[in-house]
Parts: sequence; structure tokens; C-alpha cells
Amino acid sequence: MNRSAVAGIAAGAALGAAAVTGLAATATGIAQQAIVEQRNATPADRGTTGYGSTRSMNVNDEAGYLAGMIAHDQEAVAAARHLRRSDRPQMRALGASIVKTRQADIATMRAWLDRWYPGRSSAAAGYRPMIRDLSGLSGDALDKAFLRDMIPHHMATVTVSQQLLMSGRARHPEAVGFVAKVRDARHVEMFRMQRYLADWFGDWSMPCQMRN
Repeated sequence: MNRSAVAGIAAGAALGAAAVTGLAATATGIAQQAIVEQRNATPADRGTTGYGSTRSMNVNDEAGYLAGMIAHDQEAVAAARHLRRSDRPQMRALGASIVKTRQADIATMRAWLDRWYPGRSSAAAGYRPMIRDLSGLSGDALDKAFLRDMIPHHMATVTVSQQLLMSGRARHPEAVGFVAKVRDARHVEMFRMQRYLADWFGDWSMPCQMRN
């Protein structure tokens, strides 16, 4: 392989790495801003915030995180099941993966709540839905709506997971490892969905709340 070809490959790799780094910086900045906004939110803010806001989840302790994430993941499972109707194999695979992983996580979190916090309900009080009704959508409309709603849904998970870890309120070592794993997995999945949104719909924005 001649020098010019090698140089071209190296330049392409550098550009690709720069693009990924830029996306990472954008999402990290938004997640950090969401943490600040949630800390500064007033009771009125929390009462009026609707679909798609990271303020839909408010975590004060480990038990609250577990209960809140159970409701959050149940919503994700219900939405992901609609992707069985998607025309895109990537979206059908994404939906199947979300259903499988979230159901396993829900079972784990419920078991921990029962063991560590007996008598504490797994129902999250005041949880507000973040994903629109997808039952009447199909084709591009289904895929785009799912991506635009699920990206901020994941962002909320990243935000509250990081909050719990930074606050030191995760009392059990198993929970600390679980929360970090959830945060990192949702972060990766969020970028994957952002790439789909950009590649298929030309949308490079980072949805911070649900849009039509």
C-alpha cells in the first residue's frame, strides 16, 4: 500500500474519531446540564414538566432510584414492543434488545427492593410518562417518534444514575455496580439511536424532550 493511501486511511480514521468525540461531548454536556436543572428545579417546575423531561424522575435515595427505574424501564419495554412493526431490521433488533435487558433489570431491582427495603412499594409515586402513545404509528413515523422520545428517556437514566453515584446514596455495593452499568449501557445505546436519527432522518439534534 502506497503512502498516499495510508495517509488517506489515517485521515479518514481521524475524522471519524473526531465526529464520535464531538457527539460524546454534546451528549455529556446535555446530561450535565440536566443534572444542574434538576438540582435547581422548583416544585412548580416539577409539577408542570411534561413528556420527555429528565425532571420526570426525581431520585433522593437508593430505594427511590430502584422504584423509579422500575417504572421507567416498564415504560421502555412497552414502547419497544411496538418496534416489532418497524420496517427496519435495526429497529426491530433494538426493540428486542430493550425488552430483554429491561425485563432482566426490572426483575433484579424488584428483588433488591424486597430484600433491602421490605414494605417499600416498587411503584414510583409521581412518575410521569416520557414516551408518547406509539400504537397508531407505523413506518418512518413509528421509528422517528420512538427515537426522538427514547433518546431523552435514556438521557434521564444517565442523569439520575450519575446523580445517585455522585451523591454516595447507593448503600449496597451491588447497586453501585448495577447503576454504573446501567448508566454506561444507556449512554452507548443513546448514541446508537442518535446515529439512526441522523442517518435516516437527517436530524443531528439531541432531543431533550418529546417532539411531534
